[in-house]
Amino acid sequence: MEDMIFSPEVSEAIRQRRPVVALESTLITHGFAYPRNVEVATQMEDAVRECGAQPATVAVLDGNITIGLNAEQIEHLATTRQARKCSVRDLGIVMGLGLDGSTTVAATMFIAARAGISVFATGGIGGVHRGHPFDVSADLTELGRTPVTVVCAGAKALLDLPLTFEHLETLGVPVLGYQTDDIPAFYSRSSGLRADARINIPGDLAAIVRARRELHLPGGELVCVPVPQEAELPRDVAEAAIRGAQRMADDLGIHGAAATPFLLDEIAKRTNGASVRANIALLVNNARVAAQIAAALLA
Repeated sequence: MEDMIFSPEVSEAIRQRRPVVALESTLITHGFAYPRNVEVATQMEDAVRECGAQPATVAVLDGNITIGLNAEQIEHLATTRQARKCSVRDLGIVMGLGLDGSTTVAATMFIAARAGISVFATGGIGGVHRGHPFDVSADLTELGRTPVTVVCAGAKALLDLPLTFEHLETLGVPVLGYQTDDIPAFYSRSSGLRADARINIPGDLAAIVRARRELHLPGGELVCVPVPQEAELPRDVAEAAIRGAQRMADDLGIHGAAATPFLLDEIAKRTNGASVRANIALLVNNARVAAQIAAALLA
């Protein structure tokens, strides 16, 4: 694509029809503080490589969509305070003005699809905010229209999970549990909500994706992978921290784009860092599973 810059490694992997996994960059600019943001991004890329796939971290640099960041570019994003957090609506603004931007789930899906990358790994998707049902993430809209398989640990636990997954049902997005019957709740292995189907091996997931593409069904698939058991935050502990953080945000009048970073920071404080450890563990695990799925799709 003329409006995209590919790293040599990603370009060659696509040309040779080797598995490629897209990775978002918002976790670098907004998810973790420096230098942990670099460490997590590197761990995710390493996990993809260890499973025989090519990582493709996506961002906008100097107005150019860049697919496959090198170490210097990741370091730049991790330390700059100028990168704009980009959903799909922001891409034209950042490109047109020649700015730096990190990509959300929605923007990364959009770019991955245009680049011919069919699998994307992230932590948790956005959704419907608790107590604010009209505050709905663009991630859900993109899942309903863009044919990319998204591997995650469910929606972020601080959201209204029942409403989020009802919204996905309305959009026709299948929610698939990877080696689980229940949809995970990000920090915790179960939300109490049932997945549309349980998938135990990457090959079965690949068969579902192929069937959907043959039918030309709109949208992607949400593959939900539970956080590794040793890093799980018990559901009652996570829920108590989330509710306390949400009350504080409401009392302070923090809503909209400012809510998520505030809530994540407050949850980390209330769990003595256990939520951060769970977040890192699930990110790396999701990258590993996504690489296995990408390989199965090419088998």
